[in-house]
Amino acid sequence: MLARLILICFLATASLWAEVTYAREVSRILESRCASCHRPGDIGPMSLLTYDDAVAYSPDIERVVKDGIMPPWKPSDSHGVFKGAFALKPEEKADLLSWVAAGTPFGNEADLPEKREQPSGWLLGEPDLVVRMPQPYTPARGKDIYRCFVLPTGLDADQFVSAVDIDPGNRRIVHHVIVYLDSSGEAEKLDARDEEPGYDCYGGPGFDIGGSNIQSLLLNGYTLGGWAPGARADRLPQGIGMKLGKAARIVLQVHYYTGGRTGEDQTAVGLYFNQERVEKQLYYIPVVNTRLNIPAGNANYTVSAEFPVFPGLEMRVINAFPHMHMIGKRIELERQASGVRTRMMLIDQWDFNWQGAYTYVEPIRMPAFSQVNLRCTYDNSANNPRNPNNPLKNVRWGEGTEDEMCLAFLGVVFERF
Repeated sequence: MLARLILICFLATASLWAEVTYAREVSRILESRCASCHRPGDIGPMSLLTYDDAVAYSPDIERVVKDGIMPPWKPSDSHGVFKGAFALKPEEKADLLSWVAAGTPFGNEADLPEKREQPSGWLLGEPDLVVRMPQPYTPARGKDIYRCFVLPTGLDADQFVSAVDIDPGNRRIVHHVIVYLDSSGEAEKLDARDEEPGYDCYGGPGFDIGGSNIQSLLLNGYTLGGWAPGARADRLPQGIGMKLGKAARIVLQVHYYTGGRTGEDQTAVGLYFNQERVEKQLYYIPVVNTRLNIPAGNANYTVSAEFPVFPGLEMRVINAFPHMHMIGKRIELERQASGVRTRMMLIDQWDFNWQGAYTYVEPIRMPAFSQVNLRCTYDNSANNPRNPNNPLKNVRWGEGTEDEMCLAFLGVVFERF
């Protein structure tokens, strides 16, 4: 009995000391956390699909993992549970660092995971409708550029959309994309006044998208979502869809980050229509504070906003898309109901270069008399290397790089209609 106990303890201890290998641990971590971006033709600057790839870039892997730079999953795991999360678990981070420190051992080939076919083209299969920028556009070098492009759909009947996929025409320069809808004709007028393809539109599409007027929001869906590096298309829960009116124009807002390089882009949007009966329409509502006046020199300035839920407008929050600009530091969402506050989302190291929509594993119910609270914190000091203002100045709401926003779009369905 004693010998058996000693053997069990020895085996348990040996397993703790077992060498981390590419075949057994690292290949699986890279596949689940990194490969969605780090594969040929995607946003990552290098591929990490093979052992040779991982070894070649192992010093970079060690640096960005140790510093918490990669993977760029921004929400804190203490505030909400989201689909498709690709943040490293503590044990995965430890395994990657141990593997590099041990000299990147390959291990036993028999331990390799079954090889998966890497997705190519449209991730959800061929879309029901593809709309593309009508002509190529080449942004100027060396700066952020926000450009809107008006895309007719050619629909002869209203449709409900279950999923939207974005195919960036030039992944080297397309940083993120937001898909707006316009039934007013204003976007076409803005486009006509600009001699180049599309029109400038930093921060928003340049036309009224409903504001905080709930009646306007309910009558007019005004966005179909968006894309950011690493984002992957996913269908809405069964029975939920986004309305696309036959007369609406898709307005594609593309953020180009060109740095020292540029090139031609012709981004496309793939739309997947609901095949089953749509019981609930998804709406995007803004929780927003436009009364910003962030003092120059203040490194920790916080503002807030609320969205109250009135009787008859009970809802479920399906996803959330937070947004700030360059001096953003922290953004937080919480649910307040019956005197109880529940954490919904926290990004405590805001990065303007990594934004996206986050879908809840379980939709968050918002009963009557509850509300969503939004808090945004800014660093408007000279110690903030991302502060675009030199000399420092008070920063207000606006669409320019030197301005700021405090905003979160919530994708919701209403319980009673």
